[in-house]
Amino acid sequence: MAMALQARALYDFQSENVGEISVREDEMLTVYSEHDIEGWLEGTNSRGERGLFPASYVQILRGSGSGGGGGGGGGYSDFDGTGRYKVSVGSGGRAASGSVSSAASAKSTATVGRNLNRFSTFVKSGGEAFILGEAAGFVKDGDKICVVLGPHGPEWQENPYPFSCSIDEPTKQTKFKGIKSYISYRLVPSHTQSQVNRRYKHFDWLYGRLVEKFPVISVPHIPEKQATGRFEEDFISKRKKGLILWMNHMTSHPVLARCDVFQHFLTCNDDKAWKQGKRKAEKDEMVGANFFLTLSTPPTPLDLQEVESRVDGFKAFTKRMDESVFQLSHTANEFARKQVVGFKKEYQKVGTSFRLLSQAFEMDQQTFSVGLNRAIAFTGDAYDAIGELFAEQPKQDIDPIVDLLGLYQGHLTNFPDIIHVQKGALTKVKESNRHVEEGKMELHQADGVRDRCDTISFATLAEIHHFHTIRVSDFKTQMQHFLKQQIHFYQKVTQKLEEALQKYDGV
Repeated sequence: MAMALQARALYDFQSENVGEISVREDEMLTVYSEHDIEGWLEGTNSRGERGLFPASYVQILRGSGSGGGGGGGGGYSDFDGTGRYKVSVGSGGRAASGSVSSAASAKSTATVGRNLNRFSTFVKSGGEAFILGEAAGFVKDGDKICVVLGPHGPEWQENPYPFSCSIDEPTKQTKFKGIKSYISYRLVPSHTQSQVNRRYKHFDWLYGRLVEKFPVISVPHIPEKQATGRFEEDFISKRKKGLILWMNHMTSHPVLARCDVFQHFLTCNDDKAWKQGKRKAEKDEMVGANFFLTLSTPPTPLDLQEVESRVDGFKAFTKRMDESVFQLSHTANEFARKQVVGFKKEYQKVGTSFRLLSQAFEMDQQTFSVGLNRAIAFTGDAYDAIGELFAEQPKQDIDPIVDLLGLYQGHLTNFPDIIHVQKGALTKVKESNRHVEEGKMELHQADGVRDRCDTISFATLAEIHHFHTIRVSDFKTQMQHFLKQQIHFYQKVTQKLEEALQKYDGV
């Protein structure tokens, strides 16, 4: 077993399932391995309980020998002190340590220094190899990805043939003569109108390919795996909603929507062709460092300082957004829980009390009392019904908001790695400029580093612009839906109260 590491909890986490442990903010934990399992780490809390907790809730502390114990020595320590970003998992599933060693010790060679931290996102993504001019490959016209200058700066070239894709009718299928069961979803893309059936494992496979292929694009996370209870109706409908949100983010991304592997996923409905396409995607050479070769960017160079300040501004924005999304999600879930359990119970208590009053009044047998008794009993029933309305309501308005927040939490955990790649590129430019001044590097080589840094910066800024565009559109739609549903809900409550009020007219 690897040596245990120390970690500090950045947030409170309340365990809800068997195998998880609760942690408190600032609590010290022992972590058994820094390899996370689908976003979870295993360790022991200060009370000696052993189990799983979310990797994103803790900060791994490093000894002085490993480049920046928590506070980060090294060239620049990228995500210290930025809330839940400390353990940011790259596509390889390895936690990036967040500190990059400035390997540019004065060498007499004419190259920019290599990064000694091989788990750095900058290295893993292929960003470093590309910046150093080591990426080579033949880019077909169809593989070119264009960044253009829009009114707000760099943006991805729009998809000239936009499409959408519906997901419905999750059905239970079996294979091996009924020994193995699985759920299959029916997908119908609008541009082919032809149905394909996909399982969760196909979505999972596609997600893995996309994360590897696009180092500076935020690939939306698919809903989490669940081993037990995965055929229960609630779970299936929740996963379906999650997959629909995911699909809408995929089809609206100008680059992801058009890439070959996604199109294969949406259109292939022949088993043999599916396997061939799958193998082809797995052998794709235009991934990692070579992905950057496929980028076609505007000829005008970027102002490095402006790029740096825009990226820093976005980094601060994502940190604040992450905190507020976390807070809103927690509050909304709590509010929904109160409605389903607490409000329903309270309204029905009031209803019962009104009915008890009407039963007491019924003991007076005189006819002029009857109308009042009935009206009060009806009021009791109205309060019962309002309790039911409260219990049903979160499905209509709060749940969709929480689902959307969940999707955005996924995006927000992607951006530290994307920013890390861009920061790594900027560091190499500064390093090469220094080498030129010291006579250790030719100017044309430094210009090459600078051009390649621009390529990475153009793509990063285009991705940031896309994120903001889709965020505004998503949150506008969701907030409108939320408020309309709330208004509709209170109209139903008002209607119940008005019906009860009318019962007193004839008394």
